[in-house]
Amino acid sequence: MTDAQVFDLIGVGFGPANISLAVALEELHPEIDPLFLEARDTVVWQPEMLLSGSDIQNNPVRDLVTPRNPRSRYSFLNFLFEQGRLLEYLNLGLEFPLRKEYNQYITWVASHFADRVRTSSPVSAVEFAVLPDGTEGYRVRVGSGETHLARAVVVANGRTPYVPAPFDQVESDRVIHLTRYKSTVERYAEQLRTGRVAVVGGSQSAVELTLDLAHRFPDAEVVNLSRGFAHRLKDTSPFSEASIMPEFVDYYFHASQQSKDELDAELRFTNYSAADMDVLRELYLKIYEQRLDGAQKVYVRNNSVVDTVTADADGVELVVRERHFGQTEQERFDLVVLATGFRNFGLGPAQEPHPPILSEIADQLEHTERGAVAVGHGYLTSAKDGRAIPPLFIYNLNESSHGISDAGSFSLLSLRAETIAHGAAKLLAGADPQNAEGDA
Repeated sequence: MTDAQVFDLIGVGFGPANISLAVALEELHPEIDPLFLEARDTVVWQPEMLLSGSDIQNNPVRDLVTPRNPRSRYSFLNFLFEQGRLLEYLNLGLEFPLRKEYNQYITWVASHFADRVRTSSPVSAVEFAVLPDGTEGYRVRVGSGETHLARAVVVANGRTPYVPAPFDQVESDRVIHLTRYKSTVERYAEQLRTGRVAVVGGSQSAVELTLDLAHRFPDAEVVNLSRGFAHRLKDTSPFSEASIMPEFVDYYFHASQQSKDELDAELRFTNYSAADMDVLRELYLKIYEQRLDGAQKVYVRNNSVVDTVTADADGVELVVRERHFGQTEQERFDLVVLATGFRNFGLGPAQEPHPPILSEIADQLEHTERGAVAVGHGYLTSAKDGRAIPPLFIYNLNESSHGISDAGSFSLLSLRAETIAHGAAKLLAGADPQNAEGDA
């Protein structure tokens, strides 16, 4: 089925990034007629990681709108006020809000744009198309077979989960990425109550998942396998967190590739392979108390590398090697959860050259020296042969070009939305693409 209506802009995905864009378009450019296509049947933020007691690790005022427009009705504080919880929330004294509450905030904002969103619409491809008026635009294909036409497209459907070797060779419901965590443990709850679960990784998510499993299934054995010598404390210095400021985006974007690599290494532990002190203390204390009671169920095994994986209908066999001395052990688990992160743009083993939904047109887009799709300062792509193409923005996926704040973070979300809203408005009004990119 083809929808004959031509939208000014189609947003792929309706998570925090495109929800923030919907707000920016309403407040800054109401003349633009957008449609947002969301794969899930409801708008919800990270539903598989809505764990009891977990927080968002983000200043709540860095929400979908406040850094751009502190007077907006769509702020987190106004959400609390309208829910009758503002004073009660302030009385908590929390540095970071509960993830469950922030999800409620995100879905509350999204609810104001229900007439501009089609849920249960997973986008399978974006293609160039000739629109009914003879101009060039895009055809966006949905898994159901429907197609939608647009003059501009904004891709913000989240990063692709990274499943490293040897797990990438196994297809099993017993080996899952954290993006399938909650529904999977609920499905296998009866077996997991007295079973064994492995969590692979040394990140904040790995620690949170280990704790959640220990709370859900106190009689189960939970083993956190980590390659590093020890779980690292996340670098939350206000000096390091200058990396989530607009000035750093400019600095990083214009740096050489060698300098970008050096900055990535220096800033890695502000966001990756590290955890906050509160969850590290909780995990350490849990293990200590279990040892004190002579009933240890939770284990952290550092310096551990998984060499082989074999799965069957009932469980998973892992061969685990001690990284420095080479001893191996074969262990069986009922479930293996991978807290192994997400793919960035590039050609490395943990990367991908472009969002998969752009595969039909990717070879026509400009690429970087490392083979990834090139994204401009204002999140706009361009054709590799220099010809003009309809506006195509890639948004909240651009860590390799815009720095660590573009790794799905809320920090600059509202400012990125502003940049794209202004850029789209200029281009749709006929501006030269060379002059249409706003500030990042």
